[in-house]
Amino acid sequence: MAWFSRWGWECPARRRAGVAGALGLACILLAGYGSVASAQQQATSAEAAASRMEQARLADTDTLLALTSEGAVLYGQDSVKLSGYQYCSQAVALAEAGEFRQSVRAASKALHLANATNDPNLMAMANRDLAIVYSYSGQLEKAEEFAREALRHQARDPKLVVGPVQKVIGDVRSRRGDYSGAVLSYDEALANSSQRYAPLVQASLVNALIESGDPARAREVLGTMAPPKDAPLTAQLDRTRARLLLAENKPAEARDAYRALTARQVGADTEYYRLWAWDGVARSELALGQKQAAAEAVGRALGDVDKVRARFRSEEFKMGLFSDLQTVFERGVAIYSDAGDARQAFEVSEHSRSRALLDAVRGRAKINEQAATTVDLATLQRTLAADERVVQFHSLPDRLVVWVVSPDGIAEKTVAVKRDELNELVETFRNSIVRGRRTAITNADKLGAALLGPLGLAPGQRLIVVPHGPLHYLPFQALRLDGRYIIETHPVAVAPSMSIAVQLAQRTPRVNASLTAFGNPRIEDKYDLPGAETEVKQLARLFPRNAVYMGAAATKTQFRDVAARSPLMHVAAHAEADAVDPLYSRILLANEGGKQNFLEAHEILGLPMDSTALVTLSACESGLGRIAQGDEVLGFTRSFLSAGSSSLIASLWPVSDDATAVLMSTLYGELSKGRDIQKAMQAGQLAVLKDPKMSHPFFWAPFNLIGNWRLTVGS
Repeated sequence: MAWFSRWGWECPARRRAGVAGALGLACILLAGYGSVASAQQQATSAEAAASRMEQARLADTDTLLALTSEGAVLYGQDSVKLSGYQYCSQAVALAEAGEFRQSVRAASKALHLANATNDPNLMAMANRDLAIVYSYSGQLEKAEEFAREALRHQARDPKLVVGPVQKVIGDVRSRRGDYSGAVLSYDEALANSSQRYAPLVQASLVNALIESGDPARAREVLGTMAPPKDAPLTAQLDRTRARLLLAENKPAEARDAYRALTARQVGADTEYYRLWAWDGVARSELALGQKQAAAEAVGRALGDVDKVRARFRSEEFKMGLFSDLQTVFERGVAIYSDAGDARQAFEVSEHSRSRALLDAVRGRAKINEQAATTVDLATLQRTLAADERVVQFHSLPDRLVVWVVSPDGIAEKTVAVKRDELNELVETFRNSIVRGRRTAITNADKLGAALLGPLGLAPGQRLIVVPHGPLHYLPFQALRLDGRYIIETHPVAVAPSMSIAVQLAQRTPRVNASLTAFGNPRIEDKYDLPGAETEVKQLARLFPRNAVYMGAAATKTQFRDVAARSPLMHVAAHAEADAVDPLYSRILLANEGGKQNFLEAHEILGLPMDSTALVTLSACESGLGRIAQGDEVLGFTRSFLSAGSSSLIASLWPVSDDATAVLMSTLYGELSKGRDIQKAMQAGQLAVLKDPKMSHPFFWAPFNLIGNWRLTVGS
C-alpha cells in the first residue's frame, strides 16, 4: 500500500510509568486535609495542593522527553527488536486501526531509537506521526506541539515530513474554527507534498475554503483535482461538492446532489455514506425552509446510525472532514425541539448515548449486547417511581435543551447558553472547587439557577441526572438553589443514558452484604496511601463477610480472580483516565513479579462481573475520561457497567483522605442498615458537608453515584 494512503497515525501516550506519578502525586498531595484547623486553612491547603498538582502534570505529561523515556522501557521489554522505521510503520498501522494507545507505544520506541542513534530523519518522522495521531484523537495542543517539533529536524525527503506536518497544523486550526489560518497551512502543505499525497491536502483545503467563506476558490481547487481511484475518497469528495453547493447558496442543487448520493454504493461503507447523504438532504431542506422535509430526512439519517457507528474511518480525517455522528443527532434534537415535539427530541437525544461504547471500542473488546438497546419514553416512564425525576441534558452549539421526565409526563426547557459558554462555566466552577475558592459558592448559585431553577423540581424528589458534553464534569450535587446545595434537598444519581440506567436498575436490585476491598496497593513509596488502608479496615468492620487485600496482596491477578464473586467491590487506590484512548485508563494495583501490573479499562470489559452490584473507586479522578464529542464519558464507567456491575461510585477530582473516610464509612454504614444506595450516598455527602472544617464542596462533592440508584444490600 502506498505510504500516502496509510499516513498519519501515531499515538500520544498518557500511560507511562512517569505519568502514573502525575495523578498519583496529586492524590498524595491532597491526602489528609481534614485535620486542618479551619475552613479557610482547608481552602488554602486545597488551592496549594491543586497548584502543585497542576505543576506535576505540566512537568510529566506526554512530552517529548516522557515519550522517549517510555520508549526506552518498552523497547527493552521487546523480545524481538525492530528498527526505528519499522516501529514507525507499526505505529501507522495500529493508528489506522483505531488503536491509539498501542500506536503511541510503537512511536515511543521510534523516538527512543532516534535519540539513541542521533538520527534526525527518524526523529522528524516519529514526531510527524505523533502529531497526526494527536490531531485525530482531538488533542490539538499536543498535535501542534509535535508538528512543530517535527519541523525542527532535518528530513531526508522533506515532502514526507513538511507536507504532512503542515497539514496537521491546518487540521488543528480547522478544528479550532480558525479556517483562514487553516487555509494558509494547507497551502504550505500543498507546496511541500508529493504527487501522491497532494490530493489529501487539496481535499482538506477545499473544506477549509468552504468554511472560511471562499467558495469561489474552493470551486477552483476542486476543478484541479483528478478523480481519486479509492472509492471512499471519491465518496468523500462528492460529499464535499454537495457541501460546496450549499455554501454557494444553491440549496436546491445541493439537495439533489445529496439525494443522488443516498443511492451510491461504496462497498462495506455504503450505509455510512448514505447516512451523511441524508443528513445533507436535511441541511438542504432547512436552507429551503422545508422543516417537515428536513425532519423526514434526518429521520432517514438516524435510521442508519446503529449500523455504522462502531468502526473508525481514517479517510475523513485525512481529508479534513472530521465528521462526527453526534452532529446528526444534534440536528435531530434541534429540529424536533423547534417543532415542539419533546418526546421525539428526547428519544433522539437518548439514542445518541446508548451506543457510545461501541464507538469507543471499535470491535476491540466484547461488550454486553444490552449496551446497544435503547429504551423509549413510555418504557422509561413505567419504570419511574412517583418521587423520581429524570433530568436529561443535551448541549447544542447554540443552546442547552433539558427534559424533566416523570411517571406521567415530560417537560422540555431551553437554556440560552451556547456550548462554548457552557464549557467555560463548567470549567470555572470546577476550578473554583478544586482550588478551594470561596467563589465556588457564588458559581454554584449561578449555575444552579441557570440549569435547575427553571425545572420546577420539588424538594425530596430523587434526581437521576443524564449529563451531556461538558456537564459530565459537573458535580450536580454541588449546585445550589434558594441558598441550599442540591444534595441537601434531593438525592442525586448520574446515568450515562437512561436506557442504561433502566437496565442497571433491573439487573441487581438487592445483593448480599459481602464486601471485597483492595487498599493501598504496593507500587513505590511515592504512591503509598495510608489513609486508604485505614478506610478499607473501617469498611471491613461493617461487613463481617469480607475479603480484604492490602499492599502487596492488592494485585491485578487477585482482582481478576475475585471479580466474579464480589457483590460489593471497593478499591482504594490511584487511578488514571486516558484522554486519548479511554480503554487504556487504568487502576494502579500492586506490582507483581517486580513489575508494574496495572488494571486497564479494556481488561475490565472482559471480566465476568455480573454478580457485582457495586464498584467503588475511592481514587483520584476515577470518574473522568474522554468525552466523545457531546456524548458520554468513556473510561472506567462504561467498562465496569458493561462488564456486569450495576452501580459505580467514582470521583471527579483528587480527593481528601479524611473527607473520603467520613463519606465512605457513612455511605457503607447506611447500606449495611438496608438503606438504598442513593439515600446512602446523600447521607455520606451530608455527613462531610456538616463538618465545618470540610464544608467546602472540594471535600464532600467529588464522588458521583453512577448507574443503579435503587440498589440495596441484604443481610
